[in-house]
Amino acid sequence: MTPPVDHTTATASTTPAAAGADASRAPGHAPSTTSVLLRLLHWGRPAVPRIVLGGLTALGASLLALAVPQVLRAVVNGPLLTSGSRVAVVEAAGLVLLLGVLEAFLVWCRRALILTPGTGVELAMRRDLFRRLLDLPVEFHDRWSGGQLLSRSMGDLSVIRRWMVFGVVMLCVSATTVVVGVGLMIATAPVLGVVYLAGAVPVVWLGFRFRQDYKVVARRARDQAGDLATAVEESVHGIRVLKAFGRGQDALDDFVRQADELRATEVAKARTQSRVTFALGAIPEAVLAVSLAVGVPLAAADRLSVGALVAFFATAAIVNAPVERLGQLLAMTLDARAATERFVQVIDTVPTVRDPERPRHLPARPREGSRVELRDVRFAHRARGRDAQAPPILAGVDLVLEPGTTTALVGLTGSGKTTVLQLVPRLYDVTGGEVRLDGVDVRDLTRDELRAAVAVAFEEPILFSASVRENVLMGVPDDLPADETQDLLDRSLDVARAGFARDLPHGLDTVIGEEGLSLSGGQRQRVALARAIAVRPRVLLLDDPLSALDVTTEADVTARLREVLAGTTTLVVAHRPSTVALADRVAVLEDGRITAVGTHSELLASNAHYRYVLTALESQDEELAAVDAERREQAAAGRQEEEREVDEVADESIEAVR
Repeated sequence: MTPPVDHTTATASTTPAAAGADASRAPGHAPSTTSVLLRLLHWGRPAVPRIVLGGLTALGASLLALAVPQVLRAVVNGPLLTSGSRVAVVEAAGLVLLLGVLEAFLVWCRRALILTPGTGVELAMRRDLFRRLLDLPVEFHDRWSGGQLLSRSMGDLSVIRRWMVFGVVMLCVSATTVVVGVGLMIATAPVLGVVYLAGAVPVVWLGFRFRQDYKVVARRARDQAGDLATAVEESVHGIRVLKAFGRGQDALDDFVRQADELRATEVAKARTQSRVTFALGAIPEAVLAVSLAVGVPLAAADRLSVGALVAFFATAAIVNAPVERLGQLLAMTLDARAATERFVQVIDTVPTVRDPERPRHLPARPREGSRVELRDVRFAHRARGRDAQAPPILAGVDLVLEPGTTTALVGLTGSGKTTVLQLVPRLYDVTGGEVRLDGVDVRDLTRDELRAAVAVAFEEPILFSASVRENVLMGVPDDLPADETQDLLDRSLDVARAGFARDLPHGLDTVIGEEGLSLSGGQRQRVALARAIAVRPRVLLLDDPLSALDVTTEADVTARLREVLAGTTTLVVAHRPSTVALADRVAVLEDGRITAVGTHSELLASNAHYRYVLTALESQDEELAAVDAERREQAAAGRQEEEREVDEVADESIEAVR
């Protein structure tokens, strides 16, 4: 016998990684840039050998560049000053040419070695992020905007990829080049080397100040970019509402305001970077001027050879390039830090709805239908603030769905009807009590097994940018024989009265567009209902999925459901009196509890609150019917006006011809 599971503690636990992430974000415990970027090793480890090899080739190219001044020193102190042979000069020129060719080849090798594995790392991170988004519960997606998640999966990962294939490599190469170059400068001309080294003090100080200022504004810019993406997403999805109410200008004003905020932040980033870039360019040049003023007298006094002076300044010219590039590389690193923090913020989120460690399995499907029991079910959303207490939505629901029956759940708006429905397939987890399916607590089942047994059709159907066939068969196993799959498709469309799909331009293979908005509301609802029917569930949950249909079509669909889904237990969240009347039993939800259960006739006779709810539903139904009738009249009047205008134009054309 499976031991009982403490579901309360199971859902509250966190992984060590997540706990560490939370701790690191606590006040006074801001993680270092290095510790944040080291998180990327989890995904970048397969690419590390090629990135390291690419870094070594880039370092080799830089060291070859540093070797050229040493050749020049030998030439100046040798053949040029001692009237040596031309052969020695030609040989030195050939050596410089060889070093240049080898440097170019190594630069090409760096690009060839690093670019491909970098895109592979980005792919792996994007795949893991999307897998985590699919695994996270509905509660997470209720709190996070789509634009923020989109910016993390696209923009942030692109920033990380560019840093991994260029930023981190060139940062290490530039730092090594500066260290080696300064060492050569000190070895070649000690006094001038010390002067150049003294110039590093303000450079280091500026770099530290830049890191402190830039990392704050870099994170703000990435968050604002996510907010701007959310604004675009909401406006595009709600374009019909904006047009219908004439609020396009308001949406534009809000978008411009957020875009201006992002622009101001980007300008602040650019100013911060430009200051350090200017300093990193000006300070080394100023130091070279001082070195020149000091070096020429030393060379004139024979305390420094001319070749050493030439080699020093040639080396300094090579070293100045990576010094000036440090500002850009530091900015890229801090941008990557901000992007990585935003990425791992999602990755480290621990799902509150998870599979049990030792799952149980459902018994064989009963012929008469499955039994669903809600025992003292309580639910409240998690509060956003630490000390806030979210008010409970359900305060102890007790309800039994008898096998093979249809139960209607009614209540006033906001009473928690949809919440009850979503607890059965564990779209949310109860905060108290338990939901049982055929005697098994749903939290003891894997989510895959549970959701294969329970199908849901929502009032607001979400369809995907795919064909009608693909949308309907979304929950059907891929390994079913083709003829059985076709039978399921035909039967589901027939039951849901979605035969209109066969008359679309390409029949069932017609792509219905994003969210199915190319279809009417009633058509979308019927396709969504067909999708729920196609999986042949033990339990069918309907959140008023036929609200866009007329009463006659609704009764027809319901009758067909009874025929085809015999042995399927159904729970219907009802928002219309006609839906309630078609159920075997009715449960009344009031103040977070089930206060009455019975047939429609019994409750009409005995329950005052039920009569009040039905009155409210009837009133709402009449209002919707009136609005619908008004829309139809307006559409008919519009068509008549268009026909009249066409007739007038035709008459005018005929008269003109005459």
